[in-house]
Order: sequence, then structure tokens, then C-alpha cells
Amino acid sequence: MNLLELKALHVSYGGIKAVKGIDLCVRAGELVCLIGANGAGKTTTLKAICGMLPIASGSVWYAGENISGTPPFRLARKGLAMVPEGRGIFGQLTVEENLAMGAYRRDDKPAIAEDIERTYGVFPRLKERRKQSAGTLSGGEQQLLAIGRALMGRPKLLLLDEPSMGLAPLMVEKIFEVVRRIATEGVTLLLVEQNAKLALNASDRGYVLDGGQITLTDQSARLLTDPQVRQAYLGE
Repeated sequence: MNLLELKALHVSYGGIKAVKGIDLCVRAGELVCLIGANGAGKTTTLKAICGMLPIASGSVWYAGENISGTPPFRLARKGLAMVPEGRGIFGQLTVEENLAMGAYRRDDKPAIAEDIERTYGVFPRLKERRKQSAGTLSGGEQQLLAIGRALMGRPKLLLLDEPSMGLAPLMVEKIFEVVRRIATEGVTLLLVEQNAKLALNASDRGYVLDGGQITLTDQSARLLTDPQVRQAYLGE
């Protein structure tokens, strides 16, 4: 069953046609990646899915419902969450307060407290810094916090936009360990990532976006060996 499906999606802004009629689907339980060069339309696609950019034409379907144009806060209530590029954490709040903000739409306080502890089990670094202002964390720690905060909403579908951007190699490795763990725990993921090799190694299937259009789609293992992908995105 497709949890997410894009049908002939077109998105424009500032007079630019950024996404040009793409079809894409993510089945429940999958980890799917969307790769491509800067300016290919990857982030625009995610923003259109979660209601942050208007759709020119086409449609976005989630759990069998047409959600085109639905405001982000309503989508969060339906179990769709996004970790944006740049993380978007609340720098003046503590780590623990940021996590609690991820559960703002919930009123089950005992379960929220349990989820915070569970999050600390996945992200031990955050537990060590639970009373620290989030703005004082390293870039990698802020990325972990952004992911942890999103998980506090108990999403069915998590959109990740460039989680490795600007991070040191060891922290990138940690981030992708976490991404794979989240996938094994039943959260469906759509991952946008410029590091194509990392994304394809972590995911089940992949889409290649070029100039706002899907040019290739296949099992990730096959895309890793595709000559076109190797030359354009893997530097081989």
C-alpha cells in the first residue's frame, strides 16, 4: 500500500517551474530516497508535500487521502512530519524543552515522558545535554535533536531534508545509523540527500530528480550500479 503518492506534481515559485509533473510513491514501511544536484527540485518537492509551498497542478496523496494544499499543522495531526534543511530547532530552549515541543499536539503526558526517555535511548548524546540550551549544541547534535523532536509526534511518515549537510564525517555516519534504525522501527521515510552514495546505501528504493523531473527510479542497489548515476552523482 502506498502511504505517499505524488501524481503529476507541478510546483512553481517566483516564476520558476521548479517541479515539472513528477510521479513518486512511498509504500508503508519503506525508506525511499530522492537524490539530485543542487537546484534539482528536491527540497521544493518536500515543501509541497507538507503544505509549505503551493501546488500549481497535480496532487499529493497520503494514506489514501488527497492532502494537496493542506496546512502543515493539519498534516502533523495526521502523522506526517518533516525535518527541514537547517534543522529549525528552538535555540533558546533546552534540549528537553525542544523534545517536548515535538509533542505539542498530544495531551498524554505520561506517554510523552516515556517517549522522551525512549528518544534518549536512541540519542544518548541528547540525554547528556538534556538541560543545555539547544543553540549551544554542535551542528550534528542539533540534527539529532531535530530528528528526535519530529519523532516525538509519533509520525507515520517522516520527511528528511539533507540531514548530513555541513556535518563532519563521523557525525554523518551517526545520523545515518539513526535513520536506518528509525526505518526498522516502522516509520516510513522519504529522504532527500545530496550525498547520493549514503542515501542509496541506506534506502530501499530511489528516485533521481534532474531539472524538476524524475529521470530514473529503481531499487537503490540497482541505482548504485547504474552507469548514469555513478558518473553524475557518485563521482565514478
